[in-house]
Amino acid sequence: MRRVTGIGGVFFKAKDPKALGEWYRTHLGMNVEAWGGVAFRWADDNPGATGTTVWSTFKQDTTHFAPSTASFMINYRVADLHGLLAKLREEGCAVEEKFDDSEYGKFGWVMDPEGNRLELWQPPEGQ
Repeated sequence: MRRVTGIGGVFFKAKDPKALGEWYRTHLGMNVEAWGGVAFRWADDNPGATGTTVWSTFKQDTTHFAPSTASFMINYRVADLHGLLAKLREEGCAVEEKFDDSEYGKFGWVMDPEGNRLELWQPPEGQ
């Protein structure tokens, strides 16, 4: 019997859920529905490609989520990391200067208005 087959959702608390949802809509282009969430169907956007969703734990004293003090970090798939980071900077978002480009793809980071560090990931071609 197969048990867990993937990530069904990511849920977190917000001081002002409506305002935070609007920030994600405005700056990350997420279609936040009236019920307060988004249903991603990334495989539908690229039917010929392969892809994965990663679930991973980190040591309690990790600095990978810093400067956020949250106990989580969400990684969002993006199509054009450089373009999105430039746009976020233009919009006054807190984009980190750090950037990573490896065989796993391109990575950049931004803080949302409630202090959560978000990882933006452009997968390698074909994924």
